[in-house]
Amino acid sequence: MTPESRVSFPRLAGFGGLVLLMLGAVAVPAFAQQAAAARDYGNFPLVGGRGAIWIAAEVHLMFAAFVLGVPLFAVTVEAIGIFGTDKRYDKLAKEFTRLLLIAYSATAIWGAILVFFLSTLYPKFWTYMSTIFHVSMWVYVGLFFFESFTLYLYYYGWESLKDGIRKKIHLGLGVLLNLWGTAVMFIADSWLSYMMSPPPQVSTDTAPETIRLWSAMANATWMPINIHRLIANVVFGGSIVGAYAAYRFLAARTDEERAHYDWMGYVGNFIAISSLLILPFAGYWLGREIYQYDQGMGITMMGGFMSWLWIIQAFLIGVLFLAGNYYLWVGMARIPGAERFTPYTRWILGVLVLGVLVWSTPHTMIASRAEQAAMGGSHHPLLGFLGVMSAKNTAVNLMILSTFLSYLLYRRANKRPSVSWARAATRVQAALFAISAAIVIFFGVYGYFVTAIVRIGFSVYQVLSVIVTIVTVLVLDVLMLRGAESRGAIRWGQMPARSQYALLVLAVTFTWLMGLMGFARSGIRQHWHVWNVMRDTSPWAATPALGYASKMISVCVLIFLALIAIVFWLGGLVEKSTYAPPAAAGAERAPERELAIAGGAD
Repeated sequence: MTPESRVSFPRLAGFGGLVLLMLGAVAVPAFAQQAAAARDYGNFPLVGGRGAIWIAAEVHLMFAAFVLGVPLFAVTVEAIGIFGTDKRYDKLAKEFTRLLLIAYSATAIWGAILVFFLSTLYPKFWTYMSTIFHVSMWVYVGLFFFESFTLYLYYYGWESLKDGIRKKIHLGLGVLLNLWGTAVMFIADSWLSYMMSPPPQVSTDTAPETIRLWSAMANATWMPINIHRLIANVVFGGSIVGAYAAYRFLAARTDEERAHYDWMGYVGNFIAISSLLILPFAGYWLGREIYQYDQGMGITMMGGFMSWLWIIQAFLIGVLFLAGNYYLWVGMARIPGAERFTPYTRWILGVLVLGVLVWSTPHTMIASRAEQAAMGGSHHPLLGFLGVMSAKNTAVNLMILSTFLSYLLYRRANKRPSVSWARAATRVQAALFAISAAIVIFFGVYGYFVTAIVRIGFSVYQVLSVIVTIVTVLVLDVLMLRGAESRGAIRWGQMPARSQYALLVLAVTFTWLMGLMGFARSGIRQHWHVWNVMRDTSPWAATPALGYASKMISVCVLIFLALIAIVFWLGGLVEKSTYAPPAAAGAERAPERELAIAGGAD
């Protein structure tokens, strides 16, 4: 049996899921319209209607995030291999895509399950949404077909389109695959964002057939959610690929195989962490749009019953920052020359730990009556000052700067700049870090002396200072290290097992975090299917408590991780690759040099 014939089962499963989804999109709305006349809600054994929808939607979105995020950096990695000199990038891109091929089947199947659950358990709601968005649903199915066809052409045409102009055509197929996937995501985002922020002219007595499609799609939170999910999908895809590399590294039996998957894990971690650095900025934009659309919804999200959800989020994001930095610090042990930067890591760790502590400090403490009397109220006289956004914005921006500094040290570890202005450039970089940190701290402190509406605007200045610093420092570093001397080849594969566990922690934590943030976005609608337009009158209308929500999210995460473990196992069976030692592929011109050429990292 050839490797190509062995992977035919994902193709069959993928088209099977696609057929189910197409049948659901065409036949189910008609069934739902008939069912809605008889009942508004259905029931599901054990978990109820909402529980069934929750699980189906969450697992589907986790797989969808994976199959949308992986193509973005698979194409990027392939382009580096085409325009660079290290052909291992092409092999890496194909291995990424092989995982995508298998996961795509599960995405389609869970999407079909979600469609059938919505139509049978929430028929009235499904009828309302399909009446408004039926044209976009038809387009969605068509794009889904083109996306699946392009995916299979992209993967199975890898060998026949591997040389010359044909390789450029193959890269174009990858770009087209990303365009289809992004369009599919944008359409689906319009449905969920409409539920949260319907246009102001839509009211409870507005007939759904009179609502114009574009006005419903281009609602207040549509574009912020698009951008936020696009970045989050890249982070998620990178973390899952890093986990796959960690799994294969721990199971490897040869040094060559360990070297390959060590390198693969580094690339996945680099993409995940670099995208994570800009993800909070997209979250700020989304939060601001929610406040501008409906201040009551924003207060419910940040200062109401969901405020403690953000404490959980702070701990999880703290784990992401700490695990990502830890992986870089452990990885520096296999880089000649990195030992000169080791003393700095303790100071970076101190900033990160203090940032996590500030970010996870609640504004209102959970305390008994006696404890509240001792504090003089529900706010701690000292810690209460750390529970407001001025402190938290300051903490997260300093954590982002510190993580970028870790990456910069890793990047420069085995390089000796050869340009004459290297020392001056390093001083400029240090000054930029100091100025940015000073701006972040200044506006964080100043925020305590102004009104809330002014304080919110200060976050823009903090974000801009961090972004300008990251971009300027990175450009200087790329220019400074051109033609740099190598202090020695990176010893790929010589990583302790605990470094791979850090990659697994990143994948699990981000999966859980994604489910938690999905609950935050949906939960602020409270007892409304569509905010202030269509009320939820089912037995499950109330927003669940954080304890119940955490259990449901954990169930979804366990289901997804169990299925993704099967994907990993199948990925190992699909094709037995041969691995060239990094030295054979040009150790002195290590893969990080190619990433730097493409705007990446050492």
